[in-house]
Amino acid sequence: MKLTRWIKIFVFVSFSGMFLIVGWPQLLLAETAQLTKAPNVPKPITRKGGATVVVNLDAKEFVGDIADGKKYNFWSFGGSVPGPMARVRVGDMVEFHLSNPKSNTQPHNIDIHAVNGPGGGAAVSTVAPGETKVFTFKALNPGLYIYHCAAGAIVDHISNGMYGLFLVEPTGGLPRVDKEFYVFQSEFYTDGEKGVTGFDISKGLAEHPDHVVFNGRAGALMGDNVLKAKVGDNVRMYFGNIGPNGVSSFHIIGEIFDKVHVEGSLAGTVNRNVQTTLVPSAGATIVEFKLDVPGAYTLVDHSIFRVAKGAIGQLVAEGPDNPKVFRAGQ
Repeated sequence: MKLTRWIKIFVFVSFSGMFLIVGWPQLLLAETAQLTKAPNVPKPITRKGGATVVVNLDAKEFVGDIADGKKYNFWSFGGSVPGPMARVRVGDMVEFHLSNPKSNTQPHNIDIHAVNGPGGGAAVSTVAPGETKVFTFKALNPGLYIYHCAAGAIVDHISNGMYGLFLVEPTGGLPRVDKEFYVFQSEFYTDGEKGVTGFDISKGLAEHPDHVVFNGRAGALMGDNVLKAKVGDNVRMYFGNIGPNGVSSFHIIGEIFDKVHVEGSLAGTVNRNVQTTLVPSAGATIVEFKLDVPGAYTLVDHSIFRVAKGAIGQLVAEGPDNPKVFRAGQ
């Protein structure tokens, strides 16, 4: 008897946030993406094969702190600035769900720089308040990518906080490290000095930001919020810069980057023994280094006047002294 059509039977088996789509003649693994707020990074992918990865993200408009005594009308992904970080592997199919709650006032969409397709997904993902849209893409190129909103007047959506990082691991994953961190630089152009402020487009056009910050607000990586690691740790830092105007001169005072994955590529140039690395607007980089000595290491944009505007943070390494590498005196 000759079969003239395929009949597929689908069975869904839930297990630890993952499920199998069992079809005849194929077997496909699917999972829900872990999304993490900065400075946290999603766990490395341990599965061996490809998968369909479901990413659920919503737009959220909210009022939050941008500096001491000053608040801002943020537009965001996931209720944080920067938005959550996602992690997939090259070859994965990504099923992306973008929702815009009824409580929002603006339409939003998403342009993921890891997407090969119209608008990076923005062409098919614009959602009015109360809507959800879905699009699917294959992760073809390993690297660290920016995502951002591109709806309407794109400068409004980017300047108000709608961006984040999307990591596509290479085949086989990344080498193991002891600590991974997510750090993101952005500029804010505000229409007031105190109270609740919003975006001032005239300052944006003049490229005169009031704030240049790491992880969404002044002091986000200072005081009780410093990054923490131990002496001897190998550290990998995923660093993004949305701009929207400035190029970041990213530097960690007291450290030398053992590796810099230039412009976030995981299939291209790796520079070694780097003091400061340039990260363009809407670009990213991955830096790796080993902490040899205890102490406080200061993250800055070494376009140094930006430090006064908030582009400063700290990584504190705890552990025994290492006088063979560094000591006071002779």
